[in-house]
Amino acid sequence: MAKDGKLTTGTLNCDSRGAALQQISKQGLHPVKLEEARNSAVAAKKAQAAAAAGVPGRVTGRVPQRAVESFTRELANLLAGGVPLSRAMALLRRESSNAAAKQLWADIHEDVIGGSTLADAMAKHPKSFSTVYLAMIRAGEAGGFLDVVLNQIADFRARESDLKGKVKAAMVYPAILGTLAVCIVIFMLTFFIPQFQSIFNQFGAALPLLTQVIVGASNLVKHDGPFVAAALVIIVVMGRRILSTPNGKRQMEVATLSTPVLGTIVAHFSLVRFARMLGTLVGAGVPLIASLRVAREAIGNQTLADTVNSAIEKVQQGTPLSKALSENQRLFPPSVVEMIAVAEETGRLDKELVRLAVTYEADLDRQLRLLVSILEPLLLFMMAGIIGTIVIGMLLPVLSLSDIVK
Repeated sequence: MAKDGKLTTGTLNCDSRGAALQQISKQGLHPVKLEEARNSAVAAKKAQAAAAAGVPGRVTGRVPQRAVESFTRELANLLAGGVPLSRAMALLRRESSNAAAKQLWADIHEDVIGGSTLADAMAKHPKSFSTVYLAMIRAGEAGGFLDVVLNQIADFRARESDLKGKVKAAMVYPAILGTLAVCIVIFMLTFFIPQFQSIFNQFGAALPLLTQVIVGASNLVKHDGPFVAAALVIIVVMGRRILSTPNGKRQMEVATLSTPVLGTIVAHFSLVRFARMLGTLVGAGVPLIASLRVAREAIGNQTLADTVNSAIEKVQQGTPLSKALSENQRLFPPSVVEMIAVAEETGRLDKELVRLAVTYEADLDRQLRLLVSILEPLLLFMMAGIIGTIVIGMLLPVLSLSDIVK
């Protein structure tokens, strides 16, 4: 399209879509649709030559999440400022400093110019854009408020990153304690106990059962350590494969939700994600049913997400949202249901859901600190118990040394 609004069509002989876009821009034209002559023998030969030369094509790896978040925020700002989608993406493509991100934006840009929707173009890169991200983009494109949805996605992802960062930070110290405990036990089994074992062998008397068990564990680790490590690796790999299956995931989720304190934290984490996503979508003008379906995917726990399916069906039948959600008290406590009911009556559902997310996020932070405060003495007690058991097991023969000598 020319600056005066007239449409212009034609054919360009270029090595790539990117080169064609640059040539169109140099002519002072704005690309509306760009199609590749796929039946061209020359194009086929060029594609084969590029593949043989190892020229990079479409992005297959994962682009850093920070780059995706920055792209989302900047694209929202450009669209809100009235910049057309194609021109905005071309600008972001040129300004990107990350090579993988630059290629990703180029691929999406070319697909959009070729007639694809932004959501469909992004759907070709599932490693960079989640199903929730794509669902929100589709809702924004359908409703005509893509810039609003992009801005909401950027805010949501920023809060999600902050919340996940709090969870990881809370687990750092317990992880260090656990690693330290394992290292101390391995050191005692491989260096400390064999020193005593040589002394015990000089007497030839029967050792106490606890000492025999500890000495046997020491011999196993010392002489068959590589086999033990290989067995542990196999167990971990098999466990991950089992947990990656739908049935294994559900069993793990059920076990986690049934665990005291930890189950409550997981449920509240899912509630925060669900409430924030639903409030964000409803506030952006997305219909409630569509918002519920997208927010269900944001829960992150399939067992809890399944319980929302029945709520969606009831809302479609005319049941109030608060009543539909009241059946799952694990995810939606009675107090939450009551606040949602009041918000529905006053027409403030979107604002109340966001407020609930903020409130429960603060509560989740307190619960994480409580969990860490419980784990720290528990791990220290376990470390003291294991080390104390080993020391007692080694001292039992020494305490009865007179009996062994006789």
